[in-house]
Amino acid sequence: MNDMIKLTITSNEADQRLDRFLKKYMKRASLSAIYKMIRKDIKVNGKRAKEDTQLKEGDELALYMTEEKLAELTAPIKKKAAKRQFKIAYEDENVLIVDKPKGLLTHGDAHEKKNTLVNQVCGYLQEKGEYDPAKEKTFVPSPVNRIDRNTTGLVIFGKTAAALRLLTALLRERDHVEKYYMTIVCGKLDEELELDGRLVKDHERNISSVVKPRGGAEEEAEGKEARTHVKPLITGEKFSLAEARIFTGRTHQIRVHLASAGYPLAGDVKYGTPRMTEYLRKQGVSMQLLHAYKLVFKDMPEELSALEGKVVEAAPPADFVKAKEKLVR
Repeated sequence: MNDMIKLTITSNEADQRLDRFLKKYMKRASLSAIYKMIRKDIKVNGKRAKEDTQLKEGDELALYMTEEKLAELTAPIKKKAAKRQFKIAYEDENVLIVDKPKGLLTHGDAHEKKNTLVNQVCGYLQEKGEYDPAKEKTFVPSPVNRIDRNTTGLVIFGKTAAALRLLTALLRERDHVEKYYMTIVCGKLDEELELDGRLVKDHERNISSVVKPRGGAEEEAEGKEARTHVKPLITGEKFSLAEARIFTGRTHQIRVHLASAGYPLAGDVKYGTPRMTEYLRKQGVSMQLLHAYKLVFKDMPEELSALEGKVVEAAPPADFVKAKEKLVR
């Protein structure tokens, strides 16, 4: 006979669907098993619930299964600790902003699951005693923005579920967190650019492109809205140092927009020209020179008041500085 095990939803677990909570909590259960449990073995506040039931803080879940079965389904999947490679740019009790190095994935992919920025940050917070996966049913400290493997710079993490939700919402609104990048582009950039071409992504090739509508409302609606403001900082004859502010967060947005405008990023193999790529390789530049260097926070809610008016910056890495000295003249 099954036991009845009671769980109370805490603030770190609230505001998510029942099926998503169970999928994260019961890491070793299949999705089909989770849906079967929802139908037969789980009640929320004493009543049967659907998979899309939104959980709230204080909700009580009744799980009709043995303690042994629950322990089996929730047993942690051990991960090898990842050696810390990031620098800390800012930290308070709710938020951690890190400076990510080149070559490190923010999240894992099919080829790399262990040594990721997320795993490194979780390891750091565990060492500090601020995150204990054994005590959390589903919450994992997570980034609210992400940058490409070979893009360097600032990534924001929510250290609590509440902070993560708030930061995610604030970034969507676009007026509270200003994101600035520093880059070296091919060409003589001597004027500011407002780039707003809509982007479409080819998921198989992991490449994006600017939609060029032929006319008509339907064409205009294709792709996703993307907006980038570019300002020259140092204009050279063949290469220029520029600042890019993004108002949206689309895949490869800065790289695609600038390439479309005729100023591909120096070292960008995907969006640059073969001739320029070969020339830059001979100069020791084989990856895009793009650095997320500044975040500006304003009109923060009370829960994140420590960030109000903050400007967080990260200096570009040594290879970026070396390339700038060699190329921008």
